[in-house]
Amino acid sequence: MTDQSTDPTKLARRFGTPLYVYDLDRARAARRDLFAWLPEGFEVFYAFKANPHVDLVRALRTGEGPTCRAEISSTGELAAALEAGYRGHDILYTGPGKTPGELSEAVGQGVGTFSAESLSDLQHIGEAALAHRTVVDCLLRINSATASATTSIRMTGAPTQFGIDSETVAGLAPQLRSVPGTRLAGLHLFSQSNARDEDALIGELTHTIAVAAAIQEDLGVELRLLDIGGGFSVPYAQQGGRDAYPKLRDELAAALDVHFPRWREGTPRLAVESGRYLAGDSGTLVTRVTNVKVSRGKKFVIADAGINTFGGMSGLGRLMPVTVHVPTDAETEKASLVGPLCTPGDVLGRQIELPANLRPGDLLAIPNTGAYGPTSSLLMFLGRPAPVEVAVSGGRVVSATRIEHARTPVERGPR
Repeated sequence: MTDQSTDPTKLARRFGTPLYVYDLDRARAARRDLFAWLPEGFEVFYAFKANPHVDLVRALRTGEGPTCRAEISSTGELAAALEAGYRGHDILYTGPGKTPGELSEAVGQGVGTFSAESLSDLQHIGEAALAHRTVVDCLLRINSATASATTSIRMTGAPTQFGIDSETVAGLAPQLRSVPGTRLAGLHLFSQSNARDEDALIGELTHTIAVAAAIQEDLGVELRLLDIGGGFSVPYAQQGGRDAYPKLRDELAAALDVHFPRWREGTPRLAVESGRYLAGDSGTLVTRVTNVKVSRGKKFVIADAGINTFGGMSGLGRLMPVTVHVPTDAETEKASLVGPLCTPGDVLGRQIELPANLRPGDLLAIPNTGAYGPTSSLLMFLGRPAPVEVAVSGGRVVSATRIEHARTPVERGPR
């Protein structure tokens, strides 16, 4: 039974709504499970974009067993990583639009590994390193011309801002190997998100390993680190648990034995990255009903959480419909769950199952909301307060915080 002091609905009465509750013990359990699915020796990068909450990040960095390294793509995420206790050598800095200013700050803070999306991106990283009189390791992100699995977000095989087109690597190899301020450390391939099932995940990751072996030949450089990406799945604002991957360890090991026969000796080091799998099922969003109305025969339940609170993925068609917790013996009815914003787009679910006879003041709990929550939502739209975020662990509240926005004077523009 859930400890009453950390029960999300009890916390909502204490801290108000909208409210996120992050169970750090569940995040640690997800980390333990993910490492268990992988061959021994794999590293795991936590993708901060899923949820950069410092207590959650710190929970994934510390504790028993293997812990996560950090994958970031902004100086804001860098600040969160450093606050959570990461050192520069623990961090992989990624992203297609790194500015000179943020590269300088990252190198200055000791970040030693970057993912380069193009030759020019690699050159920009090298310039920042040279300005700090150092040399940094770089992974070349590859946009493979081919893919294996079908997924809701495909990040390779088409023209994209992400990665170097695989068919161009051989011709670029001399230039890629000789950028001042950089060392080619390996490859970064991330082709999908949220694989539909274990076979799809295995198919994509083993295909990625084969592509990486071919790229190694094209480069003429032995890889020291190979990041094969992710795709590990957990429901997003839906009932259900994280996916299991009992076949993954053996299938990856077999593919690596073929393409990288020295991998068991640590050449190359292997890594995956994950955000939603590690954070997703740690979170519960609690929202309060503010009004109930009927319009032309359709019922609308209006809540104080909308796409400003939980809407970051709605533009990708991945949000609707959410589900809410309904006691097993409760009567339900179909209604649309909408937020408080003055826009018809503020919809969390159309004609979904909700408890019958809801009234203003009633609480609704949306599961699996630990990933892609406040920081990927329309947080400042219409100036409503950000939700409170409460982290819990071991039956106690670790922290209760809210993101605050303030307009401050700027002496110079962004770099």
